[in-house]
Parts: sequence; C-alpha cells; structure tokens
Amino acid sequence: MTEPVSNLDKFAPRVFSGIQPSGGLTLGNYLGAIKRFVDMQGEDYETIYCMVDMHAITVWQEPKALRRNTRELCAGFIASGIDPERSILFNQSQVPEHAQLGWIFNCVARMGWMKRMTQFKDKAGKNAEAASLGLFGYPALMAADILVYHATHVPVGEDQKQHLELTRDIAAKFNHDYEVDFFPLTEPVIEGAATRVMSLRDGSKKMSKSDPSDMSRINMTDDADAIASKIRKARTDPEALPSEAAGLSDRPEARNLVNIYAALADTSVDGVLAEMGGKQFSEFKPALAELAVEKMAPISTEMARLMQEPAEIDAILARGAERARELAEPILKQTYEIVGMVR
Repeated sequence: MTEPVSNLDKFAPRVFSGIQPSGGLTLGNYLGAIKRFVDMQGEDYETIYCMVDMHAITVWQEPKALRRNTRELCAGFIASGIDPERSILFNQSQVPEHAQLGWIFNCVARMGWMKRMTQFKDKAGKNAEAASLGLFGYPALMAADILVYHATHVPVGEDQKQHLELTRDIAAKFNHDYEVDFFPLTEPVIEGAATRVMSLRDGSKKMSKSDPSDMSRINMTDDADAIASKIRKARTDPEALPSEAAGLSDRPEARNLVNIYAALADTSVDGVLAEMGGKQFSEFKPALAELAVEKMAPISTEMARLMQEPAEIDAILARGAERARELAEPILKQTYEIVGMVR
C-alpha cells in the first residue's frame, strides 16, 4: 500500500502500548519500554498501558506461570513509576473489545500483509506449519489493541515497527473501504539512548531473558548486590572510552554500557562521553554500577513487596479494565455500525 496521509489532527492525543507477560523482566524491558511509558505520563497524552496476555498464549504458557507473570509485570509497571490513577493499567483479556475488534481486523488485513511479518518467521522458525494460527494472525489483534482506543501514538522498539506499519495499513484500508475517517493512522514513538539494550556478555546480541547466562542481563528483580556484580563483570575491551560517539562504532560492548549509562542518567551518549571520555573501564564501571543500583534496586524492592500482595495487584487491574472498557466500548459499537452489524 502507498503511505497514507496522517489524520492525527482529528483525534485526541492518546498513547497505547503493551508488553507480553512472559516472565523475566530485564533492564532491556525497563529502558526500552517501561521507563518511556513512565516519562510519557507527564506529557500531553492520555496514557494506556496493557499486559497483553492474549498475545502471550500464541505460544504455550503454563497457566499458573502466566497468572504470576501477569501480576509480576503489573508490579514492574507500578514499581517503575506507572501511576494507576494517571494512566490506565490493565490486562488485555479483561477487555473483550480487543478480541472483538481483532476479528474485524482479521477480515480487513490481507494474507500477503501477514506473510511479510518477519517476527512470525523468526518465532515459527523452520516448522511454521506447526505454529499456532494465533501466532500468525496476532498482528491484527495488536492493531485492535491500539485502535480500539483510537490511540494516536505508540512507543515501540525497532523490532515492533513493522507491526505498527501494519496497524496503519489496516486503519487506512478500513477507512477507505467504508468511506470514513474513523481510525487514526497511529504514529510510532522510537526514541532514547537505549531503546535496544544488548547483552552484558556479547554486545552484538539483544539482552534476553532466554540467554543461558544470567550474567548477560540485569533482571528487574535483581537486588543491589547482583546489579553491581553484573556491571563489574560485564564484558568490555581494553581501550579507554572515546570522547565522541563515533569512537564507539566498532566497539559493541563499550557502546552498550555507554548507552545504558545515558538512558539511566537521562542524558545523551555525547553527554556521557564528555564526562567520561578518556577514562578506563576500571573507572567507568563503578560509576555505572552505582547509577544502576540507584535507579534499579528500589524497583526490585517494590516489586517484591507488591508480589506479596496479589489482591492489591488484582484490584488495580480490575479497575484499569473498567476504565479501559469505558473508552473501548463506544469505539467498538461505532465500528459495528460502520460495518453494518446489527446490535
């Protein structure tokens, strides 16, 4: 499809984003997503954040683990600074309008569009015939997650940008087919020094909960001692830090640690190097460890407290779902009317 013309001036500014509750939250989740969610609460948007548990079950999930992971993700959101009064915070399956609009979008999206989704190819691997239909079709549900709230902006990582482009294509086709200007052409928000956090053991690989080595990542549940130890033992190279960002281009481990420092300190890579350029890692790592402990240890402490109070988490999610449905229900109702469904 040709790139549709933006229509966002017709819609109230509203942010939506979600994370799968698949367990094992890391520093990558925090810097690449959750911290940005927190920061956007103070801007001129209505903010809606979701635990996308329906997406999680596109691959097998042990039911007890899924429930725990959903609560842990909610705890991570709140401990990081998401305020359930300032933002709408809920889990996807408690708002049936997501699935209902998702079916309509299954009928709008084209097979050719879905076959081009690189994440399906990556996740299904060579045995795509054995993958679930949900894994193949979930980008249409992702579009529904966003558009059921008429969200105008979505903070995403680079790896999700293709799915947001599909969301725009679905919105544009729906609007064209029914001769309306009903769904916004949502814009991605991709910014920050560490939107893609890399492994502490291999700067060419993304930080991942699935890496066999726990030393490759900082978990959001790690205590202060674990955080400091992992930073001290992170892989580096023998050279001093450069004074300009260009000097990091062929030094992936150094670049990763500088990016992490910049993101945690709310500064730029250039700002970090202006202060740290010329220093050896024997000086830089202790400073980074101190900063990481300062920012991350309180989050892990509060997550642990919340996880001891599951009823508190469940009440927050239930109230968030009520608020989400107040927005989603009339938008779905209008969608049905446009399509011609009798209610």
